[in-house]
Amino acid sequence: MSALRGELRLNEPMAKHCTWRAGGAAKRFYIPADLDDLSAFMRQTPAADPLHFVGLGSNLLVRDGGIDGTVIATSPALSQIKAISETQRWISAGTPCAQIARKTARDGLLGGGFFAGIPGALGGALAMNAGAFGGETWHMVDYVETIDRQGQIKRRDSEDFNIGYRYAQARFESEEYFFAAVLSFQTNSDAEAVSQATTHIKQLLQQRKDTQPTHLPSCGSVFKNPVGHHAAKLIQDCGLKGLRIGDACVSDKHANFIVNLGKATATEIEALIQHVQARVLADTGIALIPEVRMLGTPLAK
Repeated sequence: MSALRGELRLNEPMAKHCTWRAGGAAKRFYIPADLDDLSAFMRQTPAADPLHFVGLGSNLLVRDGGIDGTVIATSPALSQIKAISETQRWISAGTPCAQIARKTARDGLLGGGFFAGIPGALGGALAMNAGAFGGETWHMVDYVETIDRQGQIKRRDSEDFNIGYRYAQARFESEEYFFAAVLSFQTNSDAEAVSQATTHIKQLLQQRKDTQPTHLPSCGSVFKNPVGHHAAKLIQDCGLKGLRIGDACVSDKHANFIVNLGKATATEIEALIQHVQARVLADTGIALIPEVRMLGTPLAK
């Protein structure tokens, strides 16, 4: 049995690792030292123990009862970008999407600017086919690398997944987790074009700051956009901006954001999500589907 070199924490508060800054504790929380250490940890983890990979903790709500299983942190140890060809980059799952946008633009690669609008890391972006500013993650993917419960790395092509708007569902039955992806970009060696791309990313980041409540804890967009509609407009038209349950609040700046005004609990946030869903359905007949992933158990009453 290999000696582990990472850090294992017991009963780790997940509020420290989620952008909502709310939620219960994980029974076990492991920060791997590197890929070899992660593989060793996977081999030593009992098959019955649920595993959850977490990057930056955006798009994630951990219920106040916590997670009876193990959380593996992909950031910062599993956060790398490597050139494997002129147009391709191998990027590990814990790499922040904004970093992908900035680094590839500086390298003279075009097409990845939309990553600047995704608040999480690549692993989560792959899992939900995250998108922003007209781009989507899986449009860039050549292939992905997954890691299974035995710590083995496997190559998976896009044909191994059902890909759609805000989802990527495996077509295989084995339990595997995104470890990395190879993304393809366009090249442009013209210095002016590279400068323009870098400037465009700065503009996108400023646009995000101007239109979204980035100064308060949130998960990013809470709901998927229904076909032919924008979730934010539906919520706004129902008069729900500013609605609060405890310190959970529908943002006045962007109605598809629920922000933590200070001491919101995961229970309050989830209750507000359900209230918004019920109100929009009653007023418009349109069902809002959450983008946010919910883990763990509610607090016992």
